[in-house]
This record gives sequence, structure tokens and C-alpha cells, in this order.
Amino acid sequence: MYRSKADQHNRGKNMVILLLCAGGLLINILGVRIALGLKLPLFLDSIGCALSAALGGYIPGIIVGFFTNLINGINDYTTVYYGSLNALIAVSAAWFTRKGYFRKLSKLPIIVVVFALIGGGLGSVLTWMLYGFDFGTGISAPLAHRIFDSGAMNQFWAQFTADMLIDLADKTITVAIVALVLKLMPDDVQRRFAAYGWQGAPSTDGGNSGEHSVFRSKSLTSKIIALMITAMLVTAAVVTTISYTVFREDSFQRKTAMADSLLSVARDSIDASRVDEYIERGEAAEGYLQTKRRLEQLMHSAADIEYIYVYQFREDGCMVVFDLDTEDMPGDAPGTLEPYDAETERLLPAFLAGEEIEPVTSNGEYGWLLTAYRPVVDSEGVCRCYVAVDMSLESVAIIGYQFLARIVSLFLGFIVVIMTLTFWLAEYNVIWPINQLAERTDRLAFDSEAARQESVDSLKRLDTRTGDEIESLYGAVVKTTDDMVRYIASIHEQSEKIGRLQNGLILVLADMVESRDQCTGDHVRKTAAYTGIIMRRMKEKGVYTDQLTDEFMRDVVNSAPLHDVGKIQVPDSILNKPGRLTDEEFDIMKRHTTAGRDIIASAMRAVSEDDSGYLREAMTLAYSHHEKWNGTGYPLGLKGEEIPLAARVMAVADVFDALVSRRSYKEPFSFEKAMDIIREGAGSHFDPQVAAAFLESADEVRRVMAAYGEG
Repeated sequence: MYRSKADQHNRGKNMVILLLCAGGLLINILGVRIALGLKLPLFLDSIGCALSAALGGYIPGIIVGFFTNLINGINDYTTVYYGSLNALIAVSAAWFTRKGYFRKLSKLPIIVVVFALIGGGLGSVLTWMLYGFDFGTGISAPLAHRIFDSGAMNQFWAQFTADMLIDLADKTITVAIVALVLKLMPDDVQRRFAAYGWQGAPSTDGGNSGEHSVFRSKSLTSKIIALMITAMLVTAAVVTTISYTVFREDSFQRKTAMADSLLSVARDSIDASRVDEYIERGEAAEGYLQTKRRLEQLMHSAADIEYIYVYQFREDGCMVVFDLDTEDMPGDAPGTLEPYDAETERLLPAFLAGEEIEPVTSNGEYGWLLTAYRPVVDSEGVCRCYVAVDMSLESVAIIGYQFLARIVSLFLGFIVVIMTLTFWLAEYNVIWPINQLAERTDRLAFDSEAARQESVDSLKRLDTRTGDEIESLYGAVVKTTDDMVRYIASIHEQSEKIGRLQNGLILVLADMVESRDQCTGDHVRKTAAYTGIIMRRMKEKGVYTDQLTDEFMRDVVNSAPLHDVGKIQVPDSILNKPGRLTDEEFDIMKRHTTAGRDIIASAMRAVSEDDSGYLREAMTLAYSHHEKWNGTGYPLGLKGEEIPLAARVMAVADVFDALVSRRSYKEPFSFEKAMDIIREGAGSHFDPQVAAAFLESADEVRRVMAAYGEG
């Protein structure tokens, strides 16, 4: 099957990842058990997650780190709140591994400090909040107490220092073990543990190597990370705020309900008909002391009850009925008239009317208090006084901070897990497939049949299988590229056919022209072959390399047969005259250069500029192949490099073939004689470098002559 090999690879990879996670969890749990069994002042609960992250990457490390605390939380639920710290350690371990820090001895202290700041530093802050701004009960608690008792630090910094000292030792052991494993484990074994989720065939060119391709990945990666972080932080902030608000409101409601219950009991303990007697006679009044004791019992029934008192509100002040003693201060005697404070004065109309009063909160010299009132009504329905209770809200603040610490810790752990998993999935299912596809398409080459086929095969080897639009895009790109390659191959084949047809027509046209000259034979074919020999030799020598491009050389060879096309306008009597031409006849003969130029120019006007490349060279050859290096040629008398290179090449080829061929006015020269004439004409008739290239290619020239029955 097309995907069987890749599927087997991925199934095997998944099994390795599961084994890695299971092994990491086992190492962490065993580490905790060993530390507890030997009563070591260490945690040893991050070795497994750091090792899993170093070998497998972010996902296995976070899974091990987070689930370690969930499992340990079965016996002690508070350890669950520290799961986020192990998850952060796993993320750091994976990052340090990618950067190669574990393989450099000088970098290991950096890893230890970072791990300690996460486990010890953040852990200390979390402990401080979880235990209500007090020492915890964990491994570091005894050391924290000793530091605090020495008077060198306050409670928080004592706890922080103790946690950091213990964690530095703990994380040194963790980092040493991970570094040792990575050093001893062969690289090919380590690669088997790498947990990447690339949905494609295993690649040997970087696609699945475990090293991320950075090709055009920065922008998309940063956008996804920014989007995830923003979404998760906003969600966490909203949920945390709502949860904390609901918790606070519930705490206030509980305090209010507790105050109502206390007030109901306290009110029932007071004989409303005796209130005036209590004010007048105090403790001497009948039942006063019994009522006072019941109120005192109520006040000491719960830790959050700060005060219970009974006041009668009058126009001129607040009359004390019962004011209980506390550890801080004695209560006022019955009948004492107290002035109103601002809050009480605001509520005075309601008090004087005997109305129900809503609980109020205050935060002053007596602390943060919830004060609730209940009217004490006699048998006739008249409010005789109010019983009040002050409930301390300090515990609400402490418990609120503890709740906040717990929920933030849990959220942080889940955020790290979810963000890492989301980014992992996005990276391997979106970023990598798109980057690899972009990289492969950017490297597509179509300049040869082999390059075109390799381009298609390179795309197919990606074998992207994300099961979504990315896979559809991949399939569309592969199909489009495959179709384009076939189309290019078809065009190339048609172009070759057209090129062969074009060259054939040129030769036919040239033959038609040359057939009027009874003695030229295969002149057009031989001269074309000689021009190719000359240009290849010059290119090998590094002569005129700026002009001798493959396209230029091809155009010159293909258009060479048209160099004498202008002879079609020369009369047969002159063209085939057996003797020497007169001056007038030679002038007519020379006109074949301008005639050739005009004929080809007319042809060029019939085609587009892009299709006239070979015709431009044909016109150059037809017009200038009789120019001489010393300026004595025709039709313009150009000299040196004023003569186009193609014409300078044709001049040598044309003269040589004329020398060794039979003409109506002469017998053929020998090969050696013709070569001597070319040699003698170098620097006068011919471009010296063109002539030298021809002379150095004597063996190839002989083979061309032999192919046409000469030499």
C-alpha cells in the first residue's frame, strides 16, 4: 500500500512515546518514594519529566510532569497544585535540549538555576499563598523555621530561601542524571524517542529529522503562539476572576448567614422587657449576668466572632446595654452613652425607627469586619435595643488568597499542557506541512527532464496526511505540479519538433539558393559544422565567454546555412561564371550581403521579437560574413571587434570551405594549404582568436570533411 510504511513508522513511534511517558512516570514516583523512604531532604519528583522532555520533546515531558502530581495527589491532594511547576520544568528541559545545553558542561549550571527558580522560587510563592501566608508543612518547612527563628529574615524570605536551597540540590541531581543519560545514549537511540507528529512519510532530508525547518516558519509560528497565549490568558483571567468573585460572594454569604444565626440566638437570650432595667442597674439587674454569660459563650463559639454587643440607639447617643470584655480591652459598663461614628450616624434614622438593618462591612482600626444588627422587640412590638455582632473577615481574605493560588496553579498547569499540545499539533499539522510544501515548491526545477521528474518525486515523498484542508492543498499542489511537468514535457517535445522542422526548412531554403551555384555542394552544412567547432573551442579556452552562451552558439549554428541566402538575387551568369569576375560583376556579387540582410529582415517582421533570436544571427551572418579584421572587407568595411562575433566566426568557416572545395573558377586546395592560408590571414582577414580556435581544431575539421567525402 502507498502509506503502509509511513503508517507502520507512526504506530511504532506512538508506542515508543507511550513507553517513554510510562517510564518517566515510574521514575518520578520511584524518586519520591526513595526520598521519603530514606528521609532525604529532597523531592526527586522531576527527574522523569525532565528526562522524558529531553528525549521525547515537550508533550511527553509535560504529560509526565503533570500526571506525576495527579497520581501523588491521591495521597496528598495539595501536591496537585504543584503540577504546573513540573510542567514548566518539562518545557524548559525540552527547550534546553534543543539548544544543546545538556551536552555542554558549562551550560549545566544555567539549567540547574532555571529549574530551581521554577521548582523552588515559584514553588515557594505558591506554598506561601496556599498555607495562608505561613510556613507550609513540606520538606522545606523545618529549614524555613530555623532560618526565621535566627532572625535573619522574615517569614516569606525564610520560606523562599529554604525552598531554593533544597531545590538547588534536588535539581542538580536531576540535571546530572539527564545530562549523563544523554551523553551515554547513542544518537540513533535518542532519535527513536523524539515525539514529533509530522503527518507524512519518514524523510531523510530534514522533514522528520526532529530538527525544525526554519524555512518561512517564524511568522506563522509567532502568530499561532501569540493567538494561543492571548486566548488562554484571557480565558484564564476571566474564569479566575469569575471564580474568585463567586468564592468571595459565597464567603460573605456564609459569614452573613452565620451572623444571622448568632443574632437570632443572642436576641432570644435577651429579655426585651428588662432592657431599661439592664441600662439602669447593670449587673445588679435580675438575669443580667446570666444573659451576659450566654452572650459570652456565643462570642467564643467561633474564631471569626470578634464582638457581640447590645446597644440602645437614642437621639443623643448610643446607650450600652451589653458590651462584652475581650482580650484586648474591657467592655463599657451598662448605661454608658457612646457618641455615634459616621457610619452609625448615617443609619441612625433606621435605628430610631426600629427597622431591620442590612449588614455592613468596615476596614478600620479593628480590622476588616462584617457587622450585623438584629432589633430586640418586646411583646408589644416596640424595638427596645439592637443586638450586634462583628465578624472578622480576615479569614475570608486568607482563604480567598489560598483559593486564588490553587485555581491559578491549576490553571497554569492546564494552560501549559493545552498550549503545548495545541502548538505541537499546529506545528506538525499546519506549520511543518506548509513550510515543507513551500520549501519543496520553491526548489522546483524544470530545466531538464531529470530535474522535472525529481521535482515531482520530491513533492510526493512528503506524503502529507493531515486529514484536512492542508492535505487537500498538498494533493492539489502535487497534481498541479505533475500536470505541469507533463505539459512542459509535451511543450518541450513540440518545441524540439518545431526546431527540427525550422532547421530543416532553413536547410531546404539554403539548398535551393545554393543549388543555383553548380559547384558549392554541401557548403551550407559544412560551414555550419565549422562554426560550431570554432565556438566550442573558443569557449573551452575562455575566449569571448560573455558572448558565447549556449543560446548564442545554438542560434549561430542553426542560422549559418542562411549566410548566402542573398545570392538568390545574383544572376546565374555571374554566380556560375567559370572565369574571373570583372569589377562590375564583382560589385553585383557583393550585393548578396545586403540582399541577404533585407530578405531576413523581411522574415523577422513576420514573427514576434521573442521568436526572432536565430533570425537576428542569420541577418548578422548574411550581412557581415565578408567583413575583414583589418577593415578591408565589405559591405561596410568594419574592422576588429566592430564586426559581430558570429560574422567573424563565419568568415573563417566560409573561406576555409571555399578553399578546400571545387569551384567553377578553381580547383580545391589541399587541407594543409587551406590551413596555411587561414593561419596567414589571422590578424588581417580573420580575428586572430577565431582563427587560432579553428587551427587548433584541425582533427575535428578533418572529420567533417571526411563525412562529406573530402580530404
